[in-house]
Amino acid sequence: MKVRLRNPDREVEVDGGRTVHGLLVELGVQPDTALVIRDGELVTRQERLKSHDEIEVRPVISGGAR
Repeated sequence: MKVRLRNPDREVEVDGGRTVHGLLVELGVQPDTALVIRDGELVTRQERLKSHDEIEVRPVISGGAR
């Protein structure tokens, strides 16, 4: 599957057939710090990914007024 990571931007190819959580751990991304998007929709950490999926991993950014 194609995985596009943001911040820093890069693209990697990995095998499918794993959960979102498993993918994030393999990529060295702390699962609580990322949003995973497939076909424009957020997916949960328990969701199983397939080899033809195109995934985007975005960092969770929070902030607000002081």
